Amino acid sequence: MSFAPSSSSSPSSPVSPRPLGTDAPATCEVPHFAPVRVRGGRCQLRRLLRHRRRAVAAGLAVTAAALVAAGPRESDRARGHPVAEPVRQHRTVERVSAPVRIADGETVRLLRPGDRVDVIAAEETATGGDARVVARGARVTKVPEPVESAGESGALVVLSVPRSTAAGLAGASATARLAVTLC
Repeated sequence: MSFAPSSSSSPSSPVSPRPLGTDAPATCEVPHFAPVRVRGGRCQLRRLLRHRRRAVAAGLAVTAAALVAAGPRESDRARGHPVAEPVRQHRTVERVSAPVRIADGETVRLLRPGDRVDVIAAEETATGGDARVVARGARVTKVPEPVESAGESGALVVLSVPRSTAAGLAGASATARLAVTLC
């Protein structure tokens, strides 16, 4: 392998290639020194996590603000966008147990606790009979055993109804014969 003469060398001196590694400095002994330690490595990791949490929290806050700003407006209803109507709060209705005497005792024997029934009051007037529903969807809670001496006076059943309906049942049983239909 031959090298072209450089412009600084004289044209009369031949250039001979040097073997590889001969231009490197001579080796020397490395002096002894204490190990290098990074200070605060754990604290930096904690600080990084703390800032990351702040960045995520800030991002969530900006996203929430954007969603609120882009939410439905009163003008959206005119454009046909559905707007959620306020949800009506259902009042809890206080339920009471109301014992009711049903005119047909054999019908009561068909009932079991947990059944739903409608209670119908049948009144006989001078112009004819009139029937009205006194309680809708009343839950049967108990069917007492029939008493032998009751005879033809019907049978008792205990219903779970709202307090206002219980008052209507008591009033209807005083003036009319009561019947039940299964729901």
